[in-house]
Amino acid sequence: MTHSETFPVTENTRLRRLPRRGSYDHAAVHAILDEALVAHVGFIGSAGQPVVLPTAFARRGDVVILHGSVVGRLMKTLAEGVPLCLTVTLLDGLVLAKSAFHHSMNYRSVTVFGHARLVTGANEKEAALRALTERLTPGRWDALRPVTAKEVAATTVLELPLLEAVAKTRSGPPVDDAEDLDWPVFAGVVPLSMVAGDAIPA
Repeated sequence: MTHSETFPVTENTRLRRLPRRGSYDHAAVHAILDEALVAHVGFIGSAGQPVVLPTAFARRGDVVILHGSVVGRLMKTLAEGVPLCLTVTLLDGLVLAKSAFHHSMNYRSVTVFGHARLVTGANEKEAALRALTERLTPGRWDALRPVTAKEVAATTVLELPLLEAVAKTRSGPPVDDAEDLDWPVFAGVVPLSMVAGDAIPA
């Protein structure tokens, strides 16, 4: 990865709709990736059919870590080095305007383009799995029963280098037309957030 603090603007990442909402800043992209828990990965399947699948992920430095079963379609296909698009979205609120046309959502999103590379060494795979586990449940890895060589062998681990990435966000109140401002209906923002509940023992 370049030592620049911004990602390059490419044909894939150039924002054509509302470009002012975009950011190519590393810190902005990293912050959104680090808060999200689920990514959607899009690719073209073997039969030429577009496929988008959700998956857990983690960022470690300049790469995104993906993992799954060695026999799963997602891992088998991505391990071949096919072009992929990974997206995450954090939904922060419903934006309610005076008209349906101006309704919107407040959100933070990241789109990453690239090719995943297979992580092959057992130690490297275990380190990546540790990073993923710690991302989802901080501090838990060392308390768990250690992974076995069989479990590591049954898991495909991929790294997606962060080379082409862009963030896009919206925040703030609705933007109503001036002639609609006196229309007698609520306008504003309904905040949304994901909150963890109390843990339920197994």
